[in-house]
Amino acid sequence: MASFLKSIDGNHLLEVGLEGFYGPSSSEKQQYNPNFQVGTDFITNNQIPGIDFATVHSYPDQWLSGSSEESQLSFLNNWLNIHIQDAQNILQKPIILAEFGKSLRTSSVNQRDQIFNIVYSAAYSSARGGGAAVGSMFWQLLAEWNGLLRRWV
Repeated sequence: MASFLKSIDGNHLLEVGLEGFYGPSSSEKQQYNPNFQVGTDFITNNQIPGIDFATVHSYPDQWLSGSSEESQLSFLNNWLNIHIQDAQNILQKPIILAEFGKSLRTSSVNQRDQIFNIVYSAAYSSARGGGAAVGSMFWQLLAEWNGLLRRWV
């Protein structure tokens, strides 16, 4: 599909858009996946000719539900760093830390902000040092409604 899209319009950048789970091509890295396997392969999928940059998603509160906040933050740090290194050293492509967040249904704004700080710091640190991370995008930043919707309707 990537080569087909590039044949139509080579001026658009393409990415795969998966979570970043490691698969059979890098079985030694499957230990970094959360406690489940979904059948995707971060390395192989992003080595496809025509894929211009990699992305990685991270939802430690969903992927590691029931584990401590400290365990989730540790997982997140490791998850981001290993993917940034793989993008730089194996894929030799930029990476965007995309789709990350933390549900406010089960956490506080301060806990969510910790997640944002870890992701933004990883992206900034990599970019500042000439690394592969070139940006980040949170997913669904929602404020509490407090009846605001009714006032607009």
